[in-house]
Amino acid sequence: MQLGLKHYPVLAASLLLAGMQVNGQDKKPTFTSGKEFKPSEYVNPYIGTGGHGHVFLGASVPFGAVQVGPTNIVKGWDWCSGYHYSDSVVIGFPQMHLSGTGIGDLGDVLIMPYTGKIRTNHGSQENPTTGYGSRYTHAHETAKPGYYAVQLEDYNIKVELTASERVGFHKYTFPAGQEGHIIVDLKEGIGWDAPVETFIQKKDEYTLVGYRYSKGWAEDQRLWFAIRSNVPVKDFVVFDGDKQLSGTEGKGKTIKGVINFDKAPAEAMLKVGISPVSSENALANINSEIPSWDFAGTVKTATAKWNKELSKIQLQTKDTANRSIFYTAMYHTMIGPALFNDHDRSYRGTDKKAYPNPGFDNYTVFSLWDIYRSCAPLYTLTQPERVSSFVNSMLTIYKQQGKLPIWPLVGSETNCMVGYHAVPVIADAYLKGYKGFNINEAFEAMKASATRDDLGMKDIKAKGYIPADKEYESVSKAMEYAIDDWCIAAVAKKLGRTADFEYFSKRAGYYKNYFDSTIKFVRPRMDDGSFKTPYDPFHSIHEKGDFTEGNGWQYTWLVPQDVEGLISLMGGDDAFTKKLDSLFVASGDMGAEASNDISGLIGMYAHGNEPSHHVTYMYAYAGNQWKTSEKVRQVMRDFYTTTPEGLAGNEDVGAMSSWYVLSSLGFYPVNPAKGIYVFGSPLFEKASLKVQGGKTFNVETINNSAENIYIQQVTLNGKPYKNSYIRHADILKGGTLKITMGNKPNYDFGKAVANRPDSKY
Repeated sequence: MQLGLKHYPVLAASLLLAGMQVNGQDKKPTFTSGKEFKPSEYVNPYIGTGGHGHVFLGASVPFGAVQVGPTNIVKGWDWCSGYHYSDSVVIGFPQMHLSGTGIGDLGDVLIMPYTGKIRTNHGSQENPTTGYGSRYTHAHETAKPGYYAVQLEDYNIKVELTASERVGFHKYTFPAGQEGHIIVDLKEGIGWDAPVETFIQKKDEYTLVGYRYSKGWAEDQRLWFAIRSNVPVKDFVVFDGDKQLSGTEGKGKTIKGVINFDKAPAEAMLKVGISPVSSENALANINSEIPSWDFAGTVKTATAKWNKELSKIQLQTKDTANRSIFYTAMYHTMIGPALFNDHDRSYRGTDKKAYPNPGFDNYTVFSLWDIYRSCAPLYTLTQPERVSSFVNSMLTIYKQQGKLPIWPLVGSETNCMVGYHAVPVIADAYLKGYKGFNINEAFEAMKASATRDDLGMKDIKAKGYIPADKEYESVSKAMEYAIDDWCIAAVAKKLGRTADFEYFSKRAGYYKNYFDSTIKFVRPRMDDGSFKTPYDPFHSIHEKGDFTEGNGWQYTWLVPQDVEGLISLMGGDDAFTKKLDSLFVASGDMGAEASNDISGLIGMYAHGNEPSHHVTYMYAYAGNQWKTSEKVRQVMRDFYTTTPEGLAGNEDVGAMSSWYVLSSLGFYPVNPAKGIYVFGSPLFEKASLKVQGGKTFNVETINNSAENIYIQQVTLNGKPYKNSYIRHADILKGGTLKITMGNKPNYDFGKAVANRPDSKY
């Protein structure tokens, strides 16, 4: 159930302040140019902080190492980011958070101001002030890109936060005349995180330094920090757990440092630098990025960085709600990946060794199973200056751990999810013409990652499938591998490596080994080659079943690399279309052990989880683009709203949001490395994309409305355009794509085989 804005007074207020009345219309067009355009004003950071969105709330800059924000007492899965909109108790403000993940971690270097006697634990949900925690309300909370503020109700302290790339900037306004404290709690983390060794030291009257080693989802995280205060740190005590230590430094598993004031200053500010290398580097990051104590100026700089990135797509629309959803979605795609180096570009590798400047920015937090589908392709349009650094970061990990990353997190390989999905990200970049990395080294890394013997790949090489009686999630693993193998084959073809092309293009078709033609579903196979019996395509068992967060209904369509091949298996265009229609009305019991990630359901289509994200666009491959328009509009309408529950599932570091950004523009990359985008149903009167070389690509619509969802005709630069897709290369040329919409399907648009998207190499 989606609640109205009356249930969220702070949201209603912020939307009104930003000119985003959900039911109103702009008094003037929103498309502007130059310095006047401030899309950060349209971002609503609360979207996705409720429900199962797991979205980070706080202050950061685009792709920054720091995400400084509030953390609640973690109560379960929906607190993976540390914060949930339903909560009302804050225990502090750590410097690092994940956004939208299904597993919790980070929450490093938690800092909390409070009044009264010294307390070293955060208290309880019912009585937070038995510790240093505090109640808060959304009515006294503000969130926008680059800035966060909240009133700590139990202490009458106002907390304000902003950030640069590697520094969190805290500002605390204390009540007059009261005993005050600021705790730096190195014990606390989020979710799976647990401290291993922590250290803090008073370096001088204004400076604290230390480190925090921890384990969790990131099995070996090492973080160094430095804290600069604008007021003298005269009384500083150190605890290990609840035991006070002598002196002004301490090392242990649960170290906490407390700054004490007999009478708290009216205003205290802290600059918290972080580093994967050393405390000296963390201090250097502070000196380089935020040398002054100008808090308001730092907020202004952070906001300007967000406006620069968000301005790469400018909208003209009267739909203020969808405009807010769009820019919030775009904002969410840039919280991660996160920088994982210092201002001098030194970093610490997966091998735990420190490295000097490699000549590119090193990044981490690549949620590859999620972002390879649409977020990484979006970056090739909006982040051309970062794409090669993303690729080089992955290649560096390969050199250090012997395989491309699966889900890299702050110097650790989590091995989370299935597939080797660094491959499509690298392939897409290369096939789109990015040259800022060594493609021959990249190709060898892709091959090495695809020819290992673990996680069912030994059987892929020997049998062409993974037996369900030997490996959990066997169908999902094999089908994801086939997508990656198509990408390797595509790169091999461009490189002229014929033998590799033939081998991996064959493997890209191994999904067919799972297709049971008698029931028209993919189905697990046993070691002896037989299909698994009994089999129910509705049934799903989380982690110990045959599918990864899904079932046979959902995974039958996981063939974005060869939709024509799947159409053929189904019996042709009509049979395929009929079967696909049935997906959206199918009803059955998934079982008590199904994953919570299977959400956002239309029949058995699950928009809350990434394997379904391309499926609405598959109709176009069978010549029925109008059905894609229908379903895409339904998904945008039903599963993206302006409330905290405005996402149908985990955000997954930009995956859910990138689907919306691209789909609302009117197209989507079904095949993650083919370089074509299939048309859906654009939402806006006009969208202008700033692309490489200073060019602009415009998508304009005629007669667009909530009812006029079907494409009637298209022109590209004034000439009739018959294809139901557009090439990346054509977008980069700039120009104008003009789409005329109507309330009835044009059955002929994209009907001819020559005008359909294809899967050819």
